[in-house]
Amino acid sequence: MLLAEKVLQIPQTCARVPAVIVFGDSTVDAGNNNQIKTVLKSNFLPYGRDFTGGLPTGRFCNGRLATDFISEAFGLPPLVPAYLDPAYTIRDFAKGVCFASAGTGLDNATSDVLSVIPLWKEVEYFKEYQKKLRRHVGKARARNIVREAVYVVSIGTNDFLENYFLLVTGRFKQFTVEEFEDFLIDRAADFLTAIYRMGARKISFTGLSAIGCLPLERTTNALQGGGCIEEYNKVARDFNVKLQALIARLCASLPGLKLRYSPVYDSLLRIIRSPSSYGIENVEEGCCATGKFEMGFLCDQWSPCTCEDANKYIFWDAFHPTEKINRMMAKQALRTSLAEFL
Repeated sequence: MLLAEKVLQIPQTCARVPAVIVFGDSTVDAGNNNQIKTVLKSNFLPYGRDFTGGLPTGRFCNGRLATDFISEAFGLPPLVPAYLDPAYTIRDFAKGVCFASAGTGLDNATSDVLSVIPLWKEVEYFKEYQKKLRRHVGKARARNIVREAVYVVSIGTNDFLENYFLLVTGRFKQFTVEEFEDFLIDRAADFLTAIYRMGARKISFTGLSAIGCLPLERTTNALQGGGCIEEYNKVARDFNVKLQALIARLCASLPGLKLRYSPVYDSLLRIIRSPSSYGIENVEEGCCATGKFEMGFLCDQWSPCTCEDANKYIFWDAFHPTEKINRMMAKQALRTSLAEFL
C-alpha cells in the first residue's frame, strides 16, 4: 500500500465540536471572493472539476479544501460554506462558516493589492455572524457554539509573495524582511486577541509552507535552474519560529485559550523530496494549463495542457495544492494541532 493511501484515510468522529470557523486566504477561501469586486476569483472550470457534481465553488482547487475535510472529520457537514455565499443561511453557518478571502494577508496592505477582504473585515463578519447566531439559536446556545467551535486560521503567504517580495506596496522600503516578519507577528497577535475576546478558544494556526517551492516561484527562478527559492523558504521557516513563540506567549497570557500551531512546512518538503511514496509524479508544476504561472482567470476551461489526473500533482495551479494534498494536510492537522479537540 502506498504511503499516500494510508495518509488519505481520515477518521470521522461524532460531533463534539459544534462548528468549524475559518479565517484566512485562498488556501481556505470557500467562495467569498465570488461576491466581491476583485479579479482574484475561481468560480469557473476547471476549478472544482473534481468536486461533487463537477461544479466550481470559488475554492482555489480542483475539489475540496483542507477545512472541508476537517469539518467532515468532526462529524460536521463535508463543506464549510462561505459567509458571503447567498446559497447558505445562518442555519448552515451554525455548523460551520468561512470568512476567508483569497489574496488577503495579515498586513492590510496585502489585501489592497487585489482589492480583496482584509483580515479586519473578516473579524467584522465574525461579529456580525454572532449577532445572527444569537437570533437563530438564542444567546446561551450561540455562546456555546462560539466557545466550543474549532477555529482554523491559514494566512501569511500573500504577505510575502504578493506584497513584500513583489515590491508593490512599499513595505520592502519600510522594513527589512526580519522586521516585516515581526510586523506580521504583531498583526497576528492583534487578530488572535480580537477573536479571543469575541469568544474563540480552540484555534489552530497554520504555519507557512515551503513558499519558495510553489510553481510560480520556481518559474521566476528559471535562470537559476527552476529550483525552489531558498531565500523564500528561509523566510517561511523564520516566520514559523516567531509564530510558535507568539502562540506560547498568548497561551500563557489569555486564560482558557487553546491556540495550537499546525505545521505544514516539513510535510510539503517530504512530498517534494519523495513524491513516488505518495503517488505523485509532478512536484514542480501545477495541473492546470502549463502549471508554471497560471492561477485564477489564467487557469480556465480553455487553458491548454491541463492534466487529466490531478492526483498525480502536488499543485492544482501555480499557487494552490490539489484536493489530494488538502486531504493529506487535513489528516496531519487532525493528528497535531486539532488532535485534542476530536
